[in-house]
Amino acid sequence: MDFTFTEEQQAAAEAAKGLFASVAPDGVPSPALVPGAVAEDFDRALWAKLAESDLLSLLIGPEHGGAGLDAIALCLVLRESAKVLARVPLLESSAAAYAVQTYGGEELKQQILPKAARGELVLTVAANGRSGHDPAELSVTARQDGDGWLLDGIQTAVPWAQNADFAVVPAHTPAGRTVLALVPRVHEGLTLAEQWSTSGERFGELSLESVRVAAAYVIEADGAWDWLRDLLATGTCALALGLGEGVLGMTSEYTSKREQFGFPVATFQAVAVQAADRYIDLRAMEVTLWQAAWRISTGASGALPAAGDVAVAKIWASDGVRRVVQTAQHLHGGFGSDTDYPLHRYHAWAKQLELSLGPAAAHEETLGDLLAAHPLG
Repeated sequence: MDFTFTEEQQAAAEAAKGLFASVAPDGVPSPALVPGAVAEDFDRALWAKLAESDLLSLLIGPEHGGAGLDAIALCLVLRESAKVLARVPLLESSAAAYAVQTYGGEELKQQILPKAARGELVLTVAANGRSGHDPAELSVTARQDGDGWLLDGIQTAVPWAQNADFAVVPAHTPAGRTVLALVPRVHEGLTLAEQWSTSGERFGELSLESVRVAAAYVIEADGAWDWLRDLLATGTCALALGLGEGVLGMTSEYTSKREQFGFPVATFQAVAVQAADRYIDLRAMEVTLWQAAWRISTGASGALPAAGDVAVAKIWASDGVRRVVQTAQHLHGGFGSDTDYPLHRYHAWAKQLELSLGPAAAHEETLGDLLAAHPLG
């Protein structure tokens, strides 16, 4: 394996750094966990800038107006976006478009990808949390009916549900297969109910009652949902890494200026050791992230399926992002709870990412099952 970034990947990361440099963390000042405290729509102005910088088309093929890059490039950009808590559906829309690019038919690609590349079409994914770890994620059924499909069921906690033009809905068929249906936000038989995330962001509950979807808008390829789920999880790990790096930077700056007994508190051994521990967490989060992104991007074989590397990345990201923000709050003292200071928003975001990824113990169990099925050595 080679984790050296290509020139194209580095260019995407540099473009993202420049674009996000002027973005202030979301909702500052604002109450941390009050539903509706954060704006109901995403940052449309920032979305337009992302489109102008070609950062919405990274994973879309050149034939549809994109750069034709991979999951590593997307994770590099997501990492930068999370440092400033950018309120855009970059992960969900990019991952959904990549699924269409990889598994969709030609008609679907022509209908979706050029507009998605230009930022004119926003996509989301209807799964319980970005990582789709919840067994109840496939609570929607799909059955063929004439020249189309009928979808029934309820899907909760869908990010950007009220703002996206299409939701990619994973659904299981009577034959035990999983299909991906692209459902417009406004559609006969589809209703949306308000939900709120831990970070105060607006989520949606999708209720589908005999929702008819044309066959061209249904992806039937085997393995498409597992692949998309792993991509979403890996992207969420990238968000956790970027957020953690942003928080550790804030903590380093604060403790180097805050003085006690005539010395910066950063020079105290107890403070330095805690900061060092969190730095180690971030480096572990980083290396496991790139391992997972590399497996998804290249399809390279390994001792375990790619899901094993994704599980390891989720273990470190889920626990690591929590430890980083908890240490930051501790080292900031009461200042960390000031709503005029952005740390409270980072803490709320970190908790939402942790919940989206799911508990580390669940991923350890998944990893154990994979090891039992694929013995090493």
